[in-house]
Amino acid sequence: MTTNRDLVFTETWSVPEFKAKQGVVEIEIKRNEKTGKLFFDYKFGSGACSRKAETGEMDNPVISNVISTTTGEQFYMLHQRGEGGGATTMFKL
Repeated sequence: MTTNRDLVFTETWSVPEFKAKQGVVEIEIKRNEKTGKLFFDYKFGSGACSRKAETGEMDNPVISNVISTTTGEQFYMLHQRGEGGGATTMFKL
C-alpha cells in the first residue's frame, strides 16, 4: 500500500492484469468534453487518469485502486508505474 498526501493506493495491476481481472478485452481513454480531463472507460465502469496520461508520459501504465483520505471515496486510477501515489491531479466522473 502506498500513500501520498491525499490518496492511498491499495492495489495496483498492469493493464493486462486489470483487463483479465475485470473480464474485458479493451479499455478506452476518453476526454470529458465539459472538463477537458481524461478518464478511462471499461465494460463495467470508469476511472480517473493521472496527468501523465494526458501528456503522453506513460510508457508503463498501471491501474490502481485508490482511496481518497479526504473523502473516503474509492476509485480506479490509470497512472504511470512508479508514480506511486505521486499523482496529484485526479477526478471522478
